Amino acid sequence: MLTGWETLIEAVIKVVIVFVLLLNVTIVVIWMERKVVADMHNRVGPDRAGPYGILQTVADGVKLIFKENVTPRKVERGLYLAAPVAAVVPALLIFLVIPVGRPFTIGDRVIDLSGADLNVGLLYILAFSSLAVYAVVLAGWSSGSKYPLLGAVRASAQMISYEAAMGLSLVPVILFAGTTSISGIVEAQTGSIFGFLGVWNVVLIPSFLIFFIAGVAETNRPPFDLVEAESEIVGGYHTEYSGFRFALFFLAEYINMFNISAIAVTVFFGGWAGPTFGTPASISWVFPIIWFFAKTFLFVFVFIWIRASLPRMRYDQLMSLGWKRLIPVSLAWIVMATLAVGVRRFGLPWA
Repeated sequence: MLTGWETLIEAVIKVVIVFVLLLNVTIVVIWMERKVVADMHNRVGPDRAGPYGILQTVADGVKLIFKENVTPRKVERGLYLAAPVAAVVPALLIFLVIPVGRPFTIGDRVIDLSGADLNVGLLYILAFSSLAVYAVVLAGWSSGSKYPLLGAVRASAQMISYEAAMGLSLVPVILFAGTTSISGIVEAQTGSIFGFLGVWNVVLIPSFLIFFIAGVAETNRPPFDLVEAESEIVGGYHTEYSGFRFALFFLAEYINMFNISAIAVTVFFGGWAGPTFGTPASISWVFPIIWFFAKTFLFVFVFIWIRASLPRMRYDQLMSLGWKRLIPVSLAWIVMATLAVGVRRFGLPWA
């Protein structure tokens, strides 16, 4: 049995590891986006700071940290300062419940490779993802300018619309897995059909497609990045932010992109599940970590591929896709999935 202090120390260590991991992953993701988009556009991309330009992101981050923070005169100071923090904290907390590998044993202690193994992990993710809209609204309203306010209204409408579709897309997964625990959903996908592929939840194709489309819109990524792109609102809800405060919004966007990729992998593609090639038990825990990050970065590449390939949508097309297409399809798919689960558990009523 762990004492209270040991449990607290273990939790603090896990939180610190997750924080450091996400910061380093963000550096890699931003560098990866610059290089991949440059290659797709037949450009060079960053190639001066560090090997292959890998330190360019670090240089940009240092520049933003030391750059002057300009505060407009008409801001609501408390809320204006709280908005960037409200953007980045939920992004950091979401990753805490995502297992990056198979639990392993040291002595008589089982080590879970996640910050916290909650039995309501999927609901936890949806709850904290919904908090991101508060940062957007607070940033736009507290800036004391009509342009950030207009950007915040548009961004909040977009996020609320696609958040509904995202939540509905996960209901069939919960029905088939029989749990809202993230580790439980991963365990439900660790079958042996074709070795490791047969029981992944990606067979629920409508759920996966709706989740991924909604995830791209939730993270404000192209082709749904209307809030920051339309000329009449200058730069969106964070127009009046500069320096380190703007860096927090920038950091939150890329962490959320990685989070959506990690959640998609965990919920639909087996998470850390994959072959270990008969390696000894002492090192077999390494392969699940490799599988998890390989799958996740593959999804990050898809995010970047979409940015380099698709034109930006109009705002009316964006809202129409969410409310008239994704949400009705999600509801119809939930009904079909419920019927399928009922037949699987209780059989046909006339049989």
